Amino acid sequence: MASQDAALDDRRAVLARNLQQVRQRIAAAAAREGRSPADVRLVAVTKYADLVTTRLLVELGCYDLGESRPQELWRKAAALDNPAIRWHMIGHLQRNKIARTLDAVYLLHSADRWSLIEALEHECRSRGRKLAALLEVNTSGDASKGGFAPEVVEPMLDQIAQLQWVELRGLMTMAAREGDDAVARSNFASLRALRDRLVQRGPPSLSWHELSMGMSGDYELAVEQGATIVRVGSALFEGLE
Repeated sequence: MASQDAALDDRRAVLARNLQQVRQRIAAAAAREGRSPADVRLVAVTKYADLVTTRLLVELGCYDLGESRPQELWRKAAALDNPAIRWHMIGHLQRNKIARTLDAVYLLHSADRWSLIEALEHECRSRGRKLAALLEVNTSGDASKGGFAPEVVEPMLDQIAQLQWVELRGLMTMAAREGDDAVARSNFASLRALRDRLVQRGPPSLSWHELSMGMSGDYELAVEQGATIVRVGSALFEGLE
């Protein structure tokens, strides 16, 4: 028992150190652009973390948790059962998994196709509850990534404005799989520029405040380009056995 307690303490210490480092880097990146660190939400991506590690993150004050697989989100949400946790669905969502995901999700980052948005609207209407979501945009042009092409988003504004139950609050993207910092910076800048155009075009009833972009390898670049949400996984778990 003593050895198990010591191992748990070691894991907590490693997580605390990593979490502090990530937050410090977010703060530094924000400061470089004259932004407040409070303007950037850290979502801890727990898809490779077990329940013990995920619970430790929550104990350390990390309440925004992200999962890319619906089944894993369901499992962890049920096991942790903590009302302070805000679950973010960041991966591809199939229509047959909508109903169960809605029971747990705080923010859907991956509204990546109109058929999914229509299905979400229908399910939310039937439940009488709204869903906060982000429009996923493929700014890199990478064929392996999902999301809307940037050029099709503006023509969709009239359709988006008619949604009553799905509340699109911003945009999400991922940098190109292949490429250096300059490529990632360009991908993130493209998303910010698209958001700015959407705000200018209106209608004013729509809010495009959130920009979810940046992962463990490029979240500092994303913050410099205006990210309001960064999705960090492996950087939080470095050094864990």
